[in-house]
Amino acid sequence: MITLKHILAIAVLAITIVACKNETQPEVKTVEVSTDNEVKPTLDANATYAKAQFTIKGMTCAVGCAKTIEKKLAKMEGVKSAKVDFSKELAMVEYDQAKVKTSDLATTVTKTAATYAVENMKTVDAFGDTNTTTEQK
Repeated sequence: MITLKHILAIAVLAITIVACKNETQPEVKTVEVSTDNEVKPTLDANATYAKAQFTIKGMTCAVGCAKTIEKKLAKMEGVKSAKVDFSKELAMVEYDQAKVKTSDLATTVTKTAATYAVENMKTVDAFGDTNTTTEQK
C-alpha cells in the first residue's frame, strides 16, 4: 500500500511538473532603422554652382563633429559636395546658387550644435584658393 502511495505521489508530481512548464515564446519586435543611404535628388546639369569655404570653430573631434557637419551639409538640397577638414577647422561646400545661400550653410552648421560657429565665409574659385570672389562676415 505504501508503494502504491509512493507511485501515485510520483505520478502526480511528474504530471504537475510537466503540465506547469512556463515556456515563454520569444517576443518578435519590428524596429525601423534609418539609413544614411538615402537617395539624393539628382543635380541640375544647367545650374550655376559656387564654392564656399569657411572656418568652423568649436569642433572637438573628427568623427563626431566634422563628419556630422559634413553629412548635414551634403544632405541639403542644392548641395553638390561638402567636405569638412577637422584639423584645419575648414569646410568646403559646392552648391547651386539658385537653391542655397551661404547663410543657409552657416545656419545648418550652427543648428547642428550650439558650440559650432562659422567664421570667414567666402566664395572661392577653387578650394584652398586664397583668391576669393566674395567674403561674408
